[in-house]
Amino acid sequence: MTAERILITGASGCVGQHIAHRLFHHSDAELLLWLRDPAKLTAVPHQHPRIQLLVSDLREQSAHAAQLATVTRVIHTATAWGDPLRAQQVNVDAVKELLARLDPNLVRQIIYFSTASILNRDLKLLPEAERFGTEYIQTKALCLGQLEQHALAAKVVAVFPTLVFGGRVDGAGPFPTSYLTAGLGEAIRWLWLARWLRTDASFHFIHAADIAKVCCHLALNPHQANPEAGQGAVRRLVLGQPAVSINGTVASLCRWRGVWLPPGIPLWGWLIEALVRVLPIEINDWDRFSIQQRHFVHQPVSPPERFGLHSHAASLEAIFDDAGLPQRGEIHVKPLQSAGEQGATS
Repeated sequence: MTAERILITGASGCVGQHIAHRLFHHSDAELLLWLRDPAKLTAVPHQHPRIQLLVSDLREQSAHAAQLATVTRVIHTATAWGDPLRAQQVNVDAVKELLARLDPNLVRQIIYFSTASILNRDLKLLPEAERFGTEYIQTKALCLGQLEQHALAAKVVAVFPTLVFGGRVDGAGPFPTSYLTAGLGEAIRWLWLARWLRTDASFHFIHAADIAKVCCHLALNPHQANPEAGQGAVRRLVLGQPAVSINGTVASLCRWRGVWLPPGIPLWGWLIEALVRVLPIEINDWDRFSIQQRHFVHQPVSPPERFGLHSHAASLEAIFDDAGLPQRGEIHVKPLQSAGEQGATS
């Protein structure tokens, strides 16, 4: 088999750079990296013969038509949020156009990035995602429905990352800092309050390096028809570690920072509403649904171990350590970026 030609969209984002870095160092694949700003690409060399940069917005595809027709695998991490029109154009319309530009006789696999927020516990589409979701969540739900009916559906693996950590809180290192890792600094600032509160809620998380491990394993092995029970043509993989509780997360932060964890006050519904009014917090319909839902957990989840691999960060303590989160004293962190500057970009 000839070397793979792998297209990675959103290649300057946190996840995109981890994937590009791993494929560059652990394969002989030719990498086509689609991004808007080459200056943000720090994890791989720009001028290497195995790397080709496609520089444009995802909505500007005609200039890359010849290259797109030659790829054998696609890892589509690029996304958009914040503006409803742009979200529709990038998250739905551009995906449809991209698939149409691939050679169906040549492309072997498409790894499509969605979000675990649109799925229920059993990996079915969550009705509330379409009813209450932000423009990002609604467009991801719409695109998934279209992919299930697409002619290339049998070649699609839809991955649904849970809460994504990556990079360092101080912004140092070769990889961008994910929105959640940057938010660890804010979590420390509010730990004085959070340690007094208790809430019955849980979630999954995953490190960007572990997302890269799973995606590279998929991209470097023969694609197979969906083996997952109870799914359609498109294989669905929720990328995450085993669920952790909010209370356990606060306890982990307290241990990490050497802070006493006092007896807690249960966060009843009325108390949450009161805190929302008092604290500088703006919430929308999706936020309110999330507060009521509380447990965003899935079965099965797919950490690297599901594929015979070893996780880079399987615990919250490993996440804190990898992020360079100080254990005691004053914390200096990189200023929190806006959502549009974080994660995968179009």
